[in-house]
Amino acid sequence: MTTLKLPGKSAPADSATHKPVRRGDPAKRSRLTPPVKATAPVPGAAPAAKPRATEQSRPARTRDAEPRPYSARQPKSATPDSRQAPARGIQIDGNKRNTETRDRQSRGNPERQQSERQQSERRQPEPGRDERSPFQRRAAQAHAKDPAQGRDTPRRGGKARDGFEQGSFNQDRASNPMFAPKPVASQPDLPRLSKRMAELGLCSRREADEWIVNGWVKVDGAVVDTLGTRISPDANIEVSKQAQQHQSEIVTILLNKPVGYVSGQAEDGYEPAIVLIHPDNQWEEDPVDKVFQRGFLKGLAPAGRLDIDSTGLLVLTQDGRVARQLIGEDSTTEKEYLVRVEGELSEQGMRKLNHGLSLDGVELKPAKVSWQNEDQLRFVLREGRKRQIRRMCELVGLHVVGLKRVRIGSVTLGKLPPGQWRYLRQGERF
Repeated sequence: MTTLKLPGKSAPADSATHKPVRRGDPAKRSRLTPPVKATAPVPGAAPAAKPRATEQSRPARTRDAEPRPYSARQPKSATPDSRQAPARGIQIDGNKRNTETRDRQSRGNPERQQSERQQSERRQPEPGRDERSPFQRRAAQAHAKDPAQGRDTPRRGGKARDGFEQGSFNQDRASNPMFAPKPVASQPDLPRLSKRMAELGLCSRREADEWIVNGWVKVDGAVVDTLGTRISPDANIEVSKQAQQHQSEIVTILLNKPVGYVSGQAEDGYEPAIVLIHPDNQWEEDPVDKVFQRGFLKGLAPAGRLDIDSTGLLVLTQDGRVARQLIGEDSTTEKEYLVRVEGELSEQGMRKLNHGLSLDGVELKPAKVSWQNEDQLRFVLREGRKRQIRRMCELVGLHVVGLKRVRIGSVTLGKLPPGQWRYLRQGERF
């Protein structure tokens, strides 16, 4: 066997081919490495060193070979203070570890030991003290008096092992008061007090209920504070000064609504007319000397409607009496409009506008329609159906160009500018 010296590194070579032998080629290395002969040990001699394992004698490692289990590995040190990771499948009690850590930290620290001692004493219940909640104590007392009534059993389901007892329900409609019919009024023909107060114009039914509960209403000299009380139509109803003062604090506002605002709730991106009610828009010539308050906007609602393309007088009120008078079922308050139209109107069409038209299958009430000038009509109605005037004009061949409301009852729009508002005066009545 000869050795070829190459620059930098030297490697064994085959004598026949003069090629270097690769270290990882076990086939060729086996031919070059002489076999090891077993010899008998010589008495008294030192033990022979173990022969170096060759590539052929070592077990070949493959990717599919199974590694040793993690649990079989032993930690480097097995002392009690060792902090090596535990073997797989072994669980450590966290509470025990925390307790040992806390004891080790508090050892040699008197302040910490005293604090822990106080906490443990605070957690222990005092002798003779009832630690139950008020609900548990009441349930226990009720159960002690009557075990059947004191038990708070669930309505649905339950386990017998948990102490659940099936309750008994009386399904007899004759003896169980739950199935009893609703009580019938002693005098069903007589009106309720709140309804009678609204009919007399004292207040709205909602206000009447509030006054009755507060004890502000007397019937024939006796205070009535029970809702739903029925009285005789001829009974004398008196209202206390507190109710009158409460009623004087509510307001009614008159607004000259411009085009582009809806009367009620916002719709289709248009703002409601109530957004115009603020101090900046109050009419400078308003005769009522009253300071505007934000509370005036609470419960302020339109009593009637005006289309988005219409202008004129719009009433917003907190007073239920005003709302009932203007938009109640039995309302007869007149509303006057000036309507600018295009088209030709015959005498027969004029007669139909006054009386003889129907909308949605319902005959309209008689109206007062007359010419104001060459292209403007004057309408006086006692009802307010949706887009009533515009639809009436379409039925007789007219097209409405502009519509303005100038009067409601005896209250007129007057000189109120568009977009501004004023209070209803003390002596004004619709």
